Amino acid sequence: MIKQKKRRILLLPGDGVGPEVIGEVKKIIQWFNKEKSLDFEIDEDLIGGASIDVHNTPITDEVFYKSLESEAVILGAVGGPKWDKLEFSKKPERALLKLRKELKFKIEKFKKKCLIEGLDDIAISLKKSKQIETYENKIKNSKPWIN
Repeated sequence: MIKQKKRRILLLPGDGVGPEVIGEVKKIIQWFNKEKSLDFEIDEDLIGGASIDVHNTPITDEVFYKSLESEAVILGAVGGPKWDKLEFSKKPERALLKLRKELKFKIEKFKKKCLIEGLDDIAISLKKSKQIETYENKIKNSKPWIN
């Protein structure tokens, strides 16, 4: 097989479940490199709470510039109760908002509100679990092929 042009992917596990998720992503990228003759160059660094714990900032300039130079940036998760008492400008989520602004990717309004208010999908899912279950059952019954 012909090797493709080397592409740099920056993995930013973050904190919480992020390192576990990015660990699995890394395995997939490595599989593609080996089995499909792709040549992704993987770099990994700190962001969010993990970066705050080590560097006292949600994202270092070095990581920010690495993200600008990468073909893709894959982010695990940022934030958590450990950093909730920090002032807003120093919260882990600020790293994601900075990347979003500078890399010019869009984020839906609801997700942005959740980031700013410190909510995440898990918390929202737990609060709305009854409605989600009702909806899923309705879909399952009306369109069984989706299951």
